[in-house]
Amino acid sequence: MQIQSIYCFQGRNIYSHKPVVRMIVDIGIFESGPTKDIPGFNEKLLENFPELAEHTCGVGYAGGFGERLAEGTYMGHVAEHLIIELQNKLGYNVNHGKTRQIGTTSKYYIIYEYINETLAVECGKKAIEILKGFAAGKDIEIWKIMNALKKLSLETDMGPSTKAIYTAAVDRGIPVVRLGNGSMLRMGYGKGIRTIQASLTDNASCISVDMVSDKQLTKKILADCNIPVPYGAAAKSIEEVEEAAQKVGYPLVLKPLDSNQGKGVTVNITSGDQLGEAFAEAKKYSKKVIVERYINGKDYRVLVIGGRVSAVAERRPPEVTGDGRSTVEQLVEQENQNPLRGEDHEKPLTYIKLDDIAEKCLKSQGLTLKSIPEIGRIVRLRHNGNISTGGTARNCTEDIHPKNAQYAIAAARAVGLDVAGIDFASEDISIPLDMNAGAIIEVNAAPGLRMHLYPSEGKPVDVANDIIDMMYPDSSWSIPIVAVTGTNGKTTTTRLIRHTLALTGLTVGMTCTSGIYVGNECIQKGDTTGPVSANVVLANKKVEAAVLETARGGIIRKGLGYDLADVAVLVNISDDHLGIDGINTLEDLAKTKALVIEAVKPEGYAVLNADDSMTPYVLNRVRSRVILFGRTMSNPLIKKHSKNPENIAVFVRDNYIWILRNGKREPVISLEDIPITYGGLVDCNIENSLAAISALIGLDISLDVIKKGMSTFRPDIELNPGRFNIFDMGTFKVMIDYSHNIAGYSAVIRFMRKTKAKRLVGIVGMPGDRMDANIKEVGELCGRSFDKIYIKEDKDLRGRKKGEIAELFESSILGAGFKKENIEIILSETGALEKAMLDGQPGDLIALFYEEFDPAVQVITKFKKEQEEVNQVLENSLKDMTKDKTEVAPILLNSILTKPDMVEFREL
Repeated sequence: MQIQSIYCFQGRNIYSHKPVVRMIVDIGIFESGPTKDIPGFNEKLLENFPELAEHTCGVGYAGGFGERLAEGTYMGHVAEHLIIELQNKLGYNVNHGKTRQIGTTSKYYIIYEYINETLAVECGKKAIEILKGFAAGKDIEIWKIMNALKKLSLETDMGPSTKAIYTAAVDRGIPVVRLGNGSMLRMGYGKGIRTIQASLTDNASCISVDMVSDKQLTKKILADCNIPVPYGAAAKSIEEVEEAAQKVGYPLVLKPLDSNQGKGVTVNITSGDQLGEAFAEAKKYSKKVIVERYINGKDYRVLVIGGRVSAVAERRPPEVTGDGRSTVEQLVEQENQNPLRGEDHEKPLTYIKLDDIAEKCLKSQGLTLKSIPEIGRIVRLRHNGNISTGGTARNCTEDIHPKNAQYAIAAARAVGLDVAGIDFASEDISIPLDMNAGAIIEVNAAPGLRMHLYPSEGKPVDVANDIIDMMYPDSSWSIPIVAVTGTNGKTTTTRLIRHTLALTGLTVGMTCTSGIYVGNECIQKGDTTGPVSANVVLANKKVEAAVLETARGGIIRKGLGYDLADVAVLVNISDDHLGIDGINTLEDLAKTKALVIEAVKPEGYAVLNADDSMTPYVLNRVRSRVILFGRTMSNPLIKKHSKNPENIAVFVRDNYIWILRNGKREPVISLEDIPITYGGLVDCNIENSLAAISALIGLDISLDVIKKGMSTFRPDIELNPGRFNIFDMGTFKVMIDYSHNIAGYSAVIRFMRKTKAKRLVGIVGMPGDRMDANIKEVGELCGRSFDKIYIKEDKDLRGRKKGEIAELFESSILGAGFKKENIEIILSETGALEKAMLDGQPGDLIALFYEEFDPAVQVITKFKKEQEEVNQVLENSLKDMTKDKTEVAPILLNSILTKPDMVEFREL
């Protein structure tokens, strides 16, 4: 049994709307029968993981998987449930999974939900290791595996502050991603993007963070603002420490200038004899130390968020209570059994550590680790109450005096932090600092939130939501997002929507088959219709709206590159790409593309083609409002849809596009005024226009703007490159289009037949990854439609042999009754184009179904330029002619011979 591949889908995907891992496993010999036939396997599995028996499985009730094991199920299915159980044991609440055999092979897709990506991948690997061991009758040390997984979980999981903010964003519907494996999150899209690391927002400057790292500088800044701080001084040597101590007066605190978590701090120094040891301890963590007056009182943390006090906690040092028979060491061990305590930030409280600092703290109380405190004696293990070093917290948000709240807010403002942890030393936070000799000790950037989220005493405070409220006081995290998918026409529809949106003044980001665009700039060329490209657009802070062409391949391989769209368009579904990536039927293709339609905000719109045969299937998967478009209002789906006056439909009547909404019909634009329809002759571009208009209505764009957008979007190489682009070559015309399936070829040919061309010429080919049947179907259509055919091949043969596609085309064209003498095979696309233009006759319409756009345009441009040069030479020669008519022929012949490649000599 071997793992073939592992891929993590971070967003919505064809398997789930949750993040999942897809693991392909070859179960090998275990394909021969269920696990119940492996001696002792099921017993050993349930002995080590008894909770598996209670998994619901596909039967829908607890205990279902136990029944399946007993009845007989296969190793891939067992692996799925074990992976989920491993994650559950580590505290991750996941339950979604599925297992599917790949064809008739011994390979299986194992799909399972995850929260921690790194851990989930390792759980998959360990599950296979465990199952192989059980099947071989080996004793597996499960405890070692679980310990290793727990360690990995602690290393890679988000800390409590980051996790709380992440969860608050998700609950608010804000798209959020973790950047790397640390504590940095990115929220929102486009111009609404915000970044936060733990509780440090992108509003905080480096200067502010550096400022609060220097405790002495911070105190000076606060003192200048009349905020109470303890008197003190900085020192670099023991001599300076002693001098400062004389000035400040005892009792003292000596601490590092720029450390955290109470490291190197010695409190309540009452004599010069203690200075040397305290200085040595502080110097371990900083080159400079601070000597300041010790403020006797409780340790309070005041959390300021966005200029207001969000929470207050009294922090208490870790401590144990004597029972008269246990040593301090034993008492700590007992306290660490508290289920609320764990490693680092794993749980609400952290394990109490018995390190050098703890031993020194005990020494100050006349105790050691082996001391047995009397019954009821409180023994402190630290002088500070940091949660990260084992301390506890009491929520006292309601207790803070308004004046102390003002001090905290002023302190945060003074150092320029929008989120700050202000440390107070005071006998009682409900009394103003200046009335009880209290002071602000420190100001902290990126303050921990755990003490407020999980206080040991008192109610939790939802400070994570307060941070989200501050960062996004409204829905400014969002930008309008339109996703466009389908088989044919999605590129034109995408470009048309983007063109019209730009007329509103927005900076529009777009992904399509020709590249990634931000505004009018192409920032990356190529076929960019997958989730990676979508992420590039949505991560750009210049972008104010996004239009994302979303192709089948990217959906299958990587899922969606966004969370939810405002509008999703499914232009059509037709026979293309079948036989690839497990997509074998139109239903398979519809299910894949329906993911785009499912991933729409509830208040958004799914735009569907009422004329498409797969639309009824897709409609059953819609989770939002719907706009239908079609060629006539008499379409049964539109008629049914329109019975509800709240529904919207877009249709054609009397050569005009209309909208039906609120029970009223409104004219939008004549087909004659939409350039890409060529006066209503291009059926597919009428469909694309209907789809684009529907999407724009879904975005609440005004009809005036929509009309302007439709009427100014030209079918040229600037606005819609590679889609029905026609070049006038003088006596004949050349059209280039990206059609590469039967529906696309049919659309082009229907248009060509409507023109007044005397002869239809096709330069034809197909991508090599299409099925033979699809290639032959296109070839037969070409054989029935063209007067002259040039067969070419793509440079990227996609697994085919050179000449294989051309042979398929030739045989199918001839099979349609086409004359062999009217076929030429020129495998080079540009070579075939050049030959077709050289052979061009007056009135010809030549159609190139291209693979590479730029080289084709370059050939056409060069040909036209040379043709114009020849014509100019001829014209100049005729103008300059002063001789009699008998001399005209030699002059014309001499002029023509300057460009012999542009001339075809024919016998008179």
